[in-house]
Amino acid sequence: MTGFWKNRRVFVTGATGMIGAWLVKDLLAQGAYVVTLVLDADPQSELYRSGDVSRISVVNGALEDFGTLERAINAHEADTVFHLGAQAIVGVAHRAPLPTFETNVRGTWNLLEACRLHRDLVERVVVASSDKAYGAQPRLPYTEDMPVAGMHPYEVSKSAADLIARTYYHTYGLPVAIARCGNVFGGGDLNWSRIVPGTIRAFLRGERPVVRSDGSYVRDYFYVKDASRAYLRLGERLGDPQVVGEAFNFSNESPMSVLDLVAVIQKLMDASHLEPDVRDVAEGEIHSQYLSATRAREQLGWAPEFDLEAGLRETIAWYRAFLGA
Repeated sequence: MTGFWKNRRVFVTGATGMIGAWLVKDLLAQGAYVVTLVLDADPQSELYRSGDVSRISVVNGALEDFGTLERAINAHEADTVFHLGAQAIVGVAHRAPLPTFETNVRGTWNLLEACRLHRDLVERVVVASSDKAYGAQPRLPYTEDMPVAGMHPYEVSKSAADLIARTYYHTYGLPVAIARCGNVFGGGDLNWSRIVPGTIRAFLRGERPVVRSDGSYVRDYFYVKDASRAYLRLGERLGDPQVVGEAFNFSNESPMSVLDLVAVIQKLMDASHLEPDVRDVAEGEIHSQYLSATRAREQLGWAPEFDLEAGLRETIAWYRAFLGA
């Protein structure tokens, strides 16, 4: 709690998503006035289940609609924008790239253009990118000096959004910074195809969890509360000339394979008798991806508060309550 966000007027896209919902929760706790863009009201979203939606202003509409974004920023006099809205599922992007490009790419330039038009209001913009924006690189971990080089649809959408954000800083001086996180997990993620919620739900049901890959794929697993607070920290530091216009990786820097992650959840849930169902059918995914967070630690003074097991324990408790288990 820094006091930085008290009485600030903050516009959040993607607030019905997992990270967006926890970001809204943190902003409200720090006294911000929060406005969100909501495409579809989802009663299962943490934003609605928690009751936080009754404490914020909601603008209904799509990222693809420029007029809605421009009106939201102008009418609510937003001084800060967190852009988390996106089509965020790799498999969905692989099956249907066009709507993913429309949301993730057009949606980003629409939002940034609306911010540019209202530079008298908007003082800081944080754009959510992803480790997927880097694409396949010859060495790991990813560092911010590597090019963004996605090849598959979801990766490309994040690479493009990342570059567009930098364009608005370098060409128009818009105060933008970019956050690149690994695989974020936590309560509120209802995309059951993802490994953490899917595995926890399977164990709660007494079923074998499904692993879409061969289980050897390596990722960062980053708890949602750490992700939310990383976004806040980045926003707080956007007045620093070393921060504005830059990208920052956020990670607990403890990559592991999918099967190793499942084993940790098995241990925490006492479910070692339920072996994973390894199907090896994943398409359009890079085998190994993980991030260095050195720049965030050194330039932002940031560090994660949760290790993997601590984050998973809170996550498992959330799903037990959600599923009535």
